[in-house]
Amino acid sequence: MSLRKVLEYEFECPMCGSISKCSEYLYNIPIVGEVILTSCKCSECGFKHIDVRLIEVGEPRKVVLKVSELEDLNSLVIRSSTASIAIPELGVEVTPGPASMGYITTVEGILLDVLDKTRFICESAHPKPMDCDHRMELMEKASRGEVPVTLILVDPEGVSAIVNKKVLFEHLKIDQQ
Repeated sequence: MSLRKVLEYEFECPMCGSISKCSEYLYNIPIVGEVILTSCKCSECGFKHIDVRLIEVGEPRKVVLKVSELEDLNSLVIRSSTASIAIPELGVEVTPGPASMGYITTVEGILLDVLDKTRFICESAHPKPMDCDHRMELMEKASRGEVPVTLILVDPEGVSAIVNKKVLFEHLKIDQQ
């Protein structure tokens, strides 16, 4: 894998207004292809923005992986800042906001991240929602490959991907209004 800086520019920090730097790198990942990694950090307040995108922008699409075997947890996931994530069996829906960041992780990484956030929400809520313990137990089992789940990425820019031979792609029609 090779990493090469292709662009550096300044940006106005949305948190404090100071001028800081962004760098963009071209990164070649075997099987996936070339991606652009964007890294911005404010030297004054520490705000950071990170994004990852496949080089080739495609049509809006849905990427679906049925996670049914332990090795599926190691599947590489490239999620752009525009993609939403759903795991219907766990009642999980993650939609991107204006400050959403793209990332590269694994299916297991997504499951563990969702578990951490659910744990935080459950521990912070007063009173604690009744189904918290059940949801966390189900998420823990899914992160160990003990419960099959479906990981769905919906990306209006068509630049997100899951690296696994079982992945299904579906092109989406998004109304232009």
